[in-house]
Amino acid sequence: MKVKVISVLEDNYMYLVIEESTRDAIAVDAAVPKRLLEIVRKEEVVLRAILTTHHHWDHARGNEELARLCPGLRVYGADERIGALTDRVTHEQELTFGAIRVRCLFTPCHTSGHMCYFMWEEGSPDAPALFSGDTLFVGGCGKFFEGTAEQMFTNLTQVLGTLPKETKVFCGHEYTVRNLKFALRVEPDNELVKKKLAWAKQRDDEDLPTVPSTLQEEFLYNPFLRVTEEPLQKFTGKTDPVEVLRALRTEKDNFKKPKERPHPQAVLAFDWGLFSPFLEKK
Repeated sequence: MKVKVISVLEDNYMYLVIEESTRDAIAVDAAVPKRLLEIVRKEEVVLRAILTTHHHWDHARGNEELARLCPGLRVYGADERIGALTDRVTHEQELTFGAIRVRCLFTPCHTSGHMCYFMWEEGSPDAPALFSGDTLFVGGCGKFFEGTAEQMFTNLTQVLGTLPKETKVFCGHEYTVRNLKFALRVEPDNELVKKKLAWAKQRDDEDLPTVPSTLQEEFLYNPFLRVTEEPLQKFTGKTDPVEVLRALRTEKDNFKKPKERPHPQAVLAFDWGLFSPFLEKK
């Protein structure tokens, strides 16, 4: 199978997964229909289904239009709030699209109906793929909008964390640099965090995606997967893994990247009123 990474909106990702023998395709989190259909036409594939991780508009807003433009399109998800939903899926339900197999993994917390999708192709030596929506990011995890730290701990350790370590992680947003800056604050001596952050900054400068990572990599630098490690417990002042996770999420919610200091001459110019003629309303 072939995964097309599609950057949309401000920092979202949607994905087109192509079954290369049949030229059928599945979209994940189809937020921008026009952009998706451009790539469907360019790749010369037929869009058969949409897998929606959760109901938030920046992940599901294209469903209704795509259902109208593509008769017979199936829309899968775990939340009735998902637009144009045709098939409500449950935890560990498996779907088949040609040679592509999909296992639905229920991960409530960011929203109460959040579903991740673990995908592989029968007989292929390629690593499987995880479409993790807003549950697991490169270097981070989603906010607990409709759930608890206990739920997210289960999601990260028992549901997603037990998948094959070579699994490629395709998440819902490009938050990598921001996440790793926080990870570096938590573990300032973690050389792997420093290395991954430098790499992510370079990708960002070149306007290139930082997805996919792998699950194995995430356990090395993602603080939300490292809650049993001593540096994380020292940072949070907690030892219980769920309490470490809860404290980390609170710290991350309040984390602000340092603002760049204004140029001293610009400050003086404002103080002296040199910009006033340009700021007055006409």
